[in-house]
Amino acid sequence: MQADRPKQFLTLAGKTVLEHSLTLLLSTLPQDFNNPPAKVVLVMNEEYRGEFEHLVGGSGGRLVFADPGIERQGSVENGLNKIFSVVSDAFSTGAAVLGVPCKATIKESSDGEHVLRTIPRSRLWEIHTPQVIGIETLARGFEKVRRENLEVTDDVSIVEAMGEKVKLTRGEYTNLKITTPEDMEVAEAIIKDRMKGGKKKSLWRRMLRKA
Repeated sequence: MQADRPKQFLTLAGKTVLEHSLTLLLSTLPQDFNNPPAKVVLVMNEEYRGEFEHLVGGSGGRLVFADPGIERQGSVENGLNKIFSVVSDAFSTGAAVLGVPCKATIKESSDGEHVLRTIPRSRLWEIHTPQVIGIETLARGFEKVRRENLEVTDDVSIVEAMGEKVKLTRGEYTNLKITTPEDMEVAEAIIKDRMKGGKKKSLWRRMLRKA
């Protein structure tokens, strides 16, 4: 990203990328005043937490911090452990992931200079976040990762490693993964359009039904 801080702390339309995500997630949490509030666990290094304490204070106890791990799966597992400590009910077992059919032509290269082959795209999906996984399923998956010393690239890969099904939920092409400065420009344009009244969708409830 050629930035001096992690991409989730970069500014889009007056807020950090993370603030946009948290605002959306917190707005989708169920409101059940007869039970403890549902929570969002934010895995974050302590050095950055001070910038987001105002979100924690204004969340009504729905936002809590967890420490990061060395690798991605370690961070997710730390977050999971935090969830176990604050939530008594778990999701039903299963998993669902957002994705869209791949539109680009995908070619494989072994050296980054020459094309090895063209991969048929008719069965390819571009996978997005968020990814929804039942707590029991994820816990069993992490046990397998530790036992077999596996390294996974995304969360649902843990479920795949157990040979269990992951439900595809059709997402939106505007659900960008921010990786390059150009992605920031596109994301800001999308946000500004939505602020003007453009259509905005939340796919969380559909995903939870499929997990």
